[in-house]
Amino acid sequence: MTTAILFSSSRASGDTFQIVKYLSDNSAVQMFNLSEHSVSFYDYEHQNNADDFLPLMAELVQFEHIIFATPMYWYSMCAQMKVFIDRLSDLLTIDKPLGRQLRGKQCSLISSGYDSNAPDCLWQPFELTAKYLGMHYKEMLYLSCPSEFKLADHKVTLDDFIENALTC
Repeated sequence: MTTAILFSSSRASGDTFQIVKYLSDNSAVQMFNLSEHSVSFYDYEHQNNADDFLPLMAELVQFEHIIFATPMYWYSMCAQMKVFIDRLSDLLTIDKPLGRQLRGKQCSLISSGYDSNAPDCLWQPFELTAKYLGMHYKEMLYLSCPSEFKLADHKVTLDDFIENALTC
């Protein structure tokens, strides 16, 4: 299965990035960093259709599994990821054929945060968005990082994720 990880964070080399980097270094996933793309806020008049959103989506739909990777900020996804998710509305209006290519694809969520467990309000927007778009939401990998990411604390979990979610 081909897998893309769409990473977004306000901290370029923070905990979530360290998780994604480990996964991309140890499996056949391709990482896309939203910070390297110009994706502007959703606009009902579509004045922003010359930004990077549609070209990035054209790349992402080539994958069978799309993993969204975002740290948990205030019990939700980071702002950059929220902007990207909002822009999925463009696939319902100005580029429906591109949006239809998401049907049947799988998606997952990777996140990290200070809390010991992720609240439902973190993963539910991804699951509900997937359902709306005809995608199959697989799972969430959440790692609690109360101080900073330490690979030794999470290596078994990450290796299990690689074996079970990225190779099937």
